[in-house]
Amino acid sequence: MSTNTTIDQDKLMDFVFRVVGEVGATLNATLVEMGDRLGFYRSMADGAAVTHAELAQRTGVDEHYTREWLCAQAAGGYIDYDPATARYTLPAEHAAALADEQSPVFLPGLFQIANGTCRDAPAIFADARTGAGFGWHQHNEDIHQGCERFFRPGYNANLVGSWLPALNGVVGKLESGARVADVGCGYGASTIVMAQAFPRSAFFGSDYHAESIAAARDRAAEAGVAERATFECAPAASIPGSDYDLVTMFDCLHDMGDPAGAARHVREVLAPDGTWMVVEPIAGDRVEDNLNPVGRLYYGFSTLLCTPCSLSQEVGLALGTQAGAAKLSEVILGAGFNQVRKVAETPFNMVLEARP
Repeated sequence: MSTNTTIDQDKLMDFVFRVVGEVGATLNATLVEMGDRLGFYRSMADGAAVTHAELAQRTGVDEHYTREWLCAQAAGGYIDYDPATARYTLPAEHAAALADEQSPVFLPGLFQIANGTCRDAPAIFADARTGAGFGWHQHNEDIHQGCERFFRPGYNANLVGSWLPALNGVVGKLESGARVADVGCGYGASTIVMAQAFPRSAFFGSDYHAESIAAARDRAAEAGVAERATFECAPAASIPGSDYDLVTMFDCLHDMGDPAGAARHVREVLAPDGTWMVVEPIAGDRVEDNLNPVGRLYYGFSTLLCTPCSLSQEVGLALGTQAGAAKLSEVILGAGFNQVRKVAETPFNMVLEARP
């Protein structure tokens, strides 16, 4: 540092304490996963105030751990503390986000992805020096599970109620009986939601990750839709079949090494009057549009998860998690589609409709 540099001490200390908060948040990410896995949040979801000893008794966890966990959660504002009674309460609003897996804002899956991503980070540090990639299949299972747990509530809340109706004429086809390919389906959450809502249609889910396809088959059987929702291990650029009325991709196009090649294949297998629905992380088209909490989250995942995933595949275009509608539309139109429009968005996703 230059000896001529003048340090603003107030600005420096503001930054230091901001960093202290960041480190506390880093530790809290694991504490949230601890609360999810050990059942602390679910045990407190009834709104009753508890002591650390009572939470220990409810959950079968040693009370030394519940004491420190509750203190940390109270310090972070996740749980309320009453010093007069030495009791802790989980607010109903926080319970909706932390304890109810059916809630559209259920968040522990997001922490699970983040923690899993950090565990694999040393491999990413090494690959960053050489430009090598790190494939989805190479990551630990918490990333696969966490991704499904985070995105599934949003699909449950929006897919049938608002996203599909925003597409031109698609719901009518699904109600009458359509052929649907869900590409990059992961554990099959999106495929199963659609199969449950439209019993006259047939759904085909594909993913290059064999373990995810096995999980999708099991979940389809549990949901009672296995006859209408079938799954196969296949990369996006070579999914079988043709004349699909609807092709969907949920939060995966940016992860692909060759999204342009995948888009061309979608154009080939789509019926002449078919629709391609592309659901991607919400993003503006310029860096400055994404300098906000959601953009920060997605840029972090892009650096450690999505970009390495793309670089591990042929072509390795590495669109990035914050590609934006303009860049995505460029890829789609370049594959032979004539129309692309944004039809819906949420705080975490945007929905594009592509037509031949």
